[in-house]
Amino acid sequence: MDVKQAIQTRRSVKVYDPEYRMSEDEIRMLMEHAILSPTAFNIQHWRFVHVRDPALRAEIRNASWGQPQVTDASLLLVVCMDLKAWDKNPQRYSRNAPPHIQDHMVTGIRQYYTNNEQAQRDEGMRSASLAAMSIMLLAREMGYDSCPMDGFDFDVVARLIRLPQDHAICMMIAIGKKMQEPRPRGGQLDLDEVFFTDHF
Repeated sequence: MDVKQAIQTRRSVKVYDPEYRMSEDEIRMLMEHAILSPTAFNIQHWRFVHVRDPALRAEIRNASWGQPQVTDASLLLVVCMDLKAWDKNPQRYSRNAPPHIQDHMVTGIRQYYTNNEQAQRDEGMRSASLAAMSIMLLAREMGYDSCPMDGFDFDVVARLIRLPQDHAICMMIAIGKKMQEPRPRGGQLDLDEVFFTDHF
């Protein structure tokens, strides 16, 4: 399957085979590719919680208004972001670059993020969302379906996964083998309504 097919056939699937299990090798491959996603200053703000414990999944399902994909999908990921990643040994984000580039990057990181909580959150959200899309498209190529989710109580899920204070949740993603076709697409807006040249 090529990228175009993955985009065209990726749908938000709600009903999964609860008996199907992805292999550990498949999950590792999925995540190794997810962390190749683009991110500002190469900070890699994303953090992924693979929820395996059935009891914990059941609690998260309760916090997700009973949505079955939370417990039935083979893989449940809570996609999080480290809001203070920019301030945690930022030299490591350019460790393969020449020293003068490393110094330039660290200076840029500190200038951009220091005392700018909105930028810290926005950039974390962008980075985590880009990684989430990479996950869903690769899952589709691998023959799986997925469902990005924000239909849950973020505070409850944060408590259940013991989210650190300086982190936030971006979304959850359920991945597995579908048992039911999704509904037809609701209808895309005309391209002319959303795509502009030079200005609105």
